[in-house]
Amino acid sequence: MHARRIGAAAATALAVLAVRDVIQKKHALLRNFPVIGHARYLLETIGPELRQYIVTSNEEERPFSRDQRSWIYASAKEENNYFGFGTEVDVEHVQGHAYVKQRTFAGTLPDLHDPQAPLPSAKVLGGPRGRAKAFRPASVVNISAMSFGSLSGAAITALNKGAALAGTMHNTGEGGLSPYHRNGGDLVLQIGTSYFGCRNEDGSFNLDKLKEVVAGAPVKAIEIKLSQGAKPGLGGMLPGAKVTPEIAGIRGIPVGKDCASPSRHTAFHDVDSMLDFVELLATETGLPVGVKSAVGEMDFWQELATLMARGDRGVDFVTVDGGEGGTGAAPLIFTDSVSLPFRMGFSRVYSTFAEQGLTDELTFIASGKLGLPENAAVAFALGADMINVAREAMLSIGCIQAQKCHTDTCPTGIATQNPWLARGLDPTSKATRAAVYLRTLRKELLKVSGAVGVAHPALITADDIEIMNGDYEARTLASVYGYKDGWGELGPHLAAEITALLTTEPTAVHKPAV
Repeated sequence: MHARRIGAAAATALAVLAVRDVIQKKHALLRNFPVIGHARYLLETIGPELRQYIVTSNEEERPFSRDQRSWIYASAKEENNYFGFGTEVDVEHVQGHAYVKQRTFAGTLPDLHDPQAPLPSAKVLGGPRGRAKAFRPASVVNISAMSFGSLSGAAITALNKGAALAGTMHNTGEGGLSPYHRNGGDLVLQIGTSYFGCRNEDGSFNLDKLKEVVAGAPVKAIEIKLSQGAKPGLGGMLPGAKVTPEIAGIRGIPVGKDCASPSRHTAFHDVDSMLDFVELLATETGLPVGVKSAVGEMDFWQELATLMARGDRGVDFVTVDGGEGGTGAAPLIFTDSVSLPFRMGFSRVYSTFAEQGLTDELTFIASGKLGLPENAAVAFALGADMINVAREAMLSIGCIQAQKCHTDTCPTGIATQNPWLARGLDPTSKATRAAVYLRTLRKELLKVSGAVGVAHPALITADDIEIMNGDYEARTLASVYGYKDGWGELGPHLAAEITALLTTEPTAVHKPAV
């Protein structure tokens, strides 16, 4: 009898816990996996003790180490994101590790302790080419391209609301502009090879449909996707089973039918015709227009820089994606071995434009695991003007790096179209976490630039960071990547302008650019 009472009490307690888990909105994992989901948090709590004896260190996991994920989680939750008792990195031996060289004295700096400190772009997007709707982006940190379809509607909603709260831009990805992108965040509309949302029935590009999409949403810029880090040079197939009426309506494709994405664009066939296409979009919409690509052979970039040097046509920005792989599902050979890693690829692209004296004439956007302060600082030192974050943004809204993105079984409801799993993610609370993470990363970048003695991360140079390249030996970024004097740096007028903007007119970043 006594045992029965204990069993009944235990069953009741578990039932109450299950109901509580399903109702609460803080943890998507518990909403989707009531009761048993607590095991994950228990193991996380005693993880340091377990790892000390039988598992891996905090720095060994990939693609994001435990320390990196912990920093993002703590930042998103407004918890203490400091680490105690010193570094776990073998500082004199870790190949490729970056070291920022702080300065003893500094020039005029913004308030490094202001939690709401603005951190706008040092460049006006579209300004050099005189686009009608040129503007200065209010944030150097923005959300990268992730389509509705690859992510759930709840996840896209959370990210867009978070972008609005943090004052950042949100890239739609190539899957079209969905209702979930319309939650207040400014948008960068990405156009891929299938022209989703702006296509004819045969899959060709339709300019009138593009103009309709742009006119009906807060689109600030257009990005032509040539390739991405996860699967450069590879097309895709959206199985008919996944083409729901909702996705079909957004993308402009038939319901229930397979949709193949070509590996190359059909609206243009070389660099010359691509620039004609860029100018057409910019003229018809007034928006800045750029391209996104992973980096492989350099002939494309060399020809683009050469044609832009003539001055009559050009892109307003280039987004360089690292080949380390990202949110997109891809064959292992592509994630591991196709296209250059970010630092190598970006430095080659930047150098190509630097040789032509064009680096102040366009905006460089960097992506590829840059949502961590160390990696972001390196990107800015190499010449990036802004960074895009993807997987880190997913982590901020609850991703646990289950690496199930390609299976439609994401346990936290982010990378799935399963209604039950997606309902576990509460967009409102997760939007706040995304916004807090984005603000925290900006604040960390201001701290790093302040340590270097400059007012803005874009003023960090390739001589301010050294890279370990062997035991007890390090070289500057400039030396590692063959940068000449002045490369990776803003022109004097841009440097003076952004310093003045941050240190004497902090409210000016919210005014329209002229």
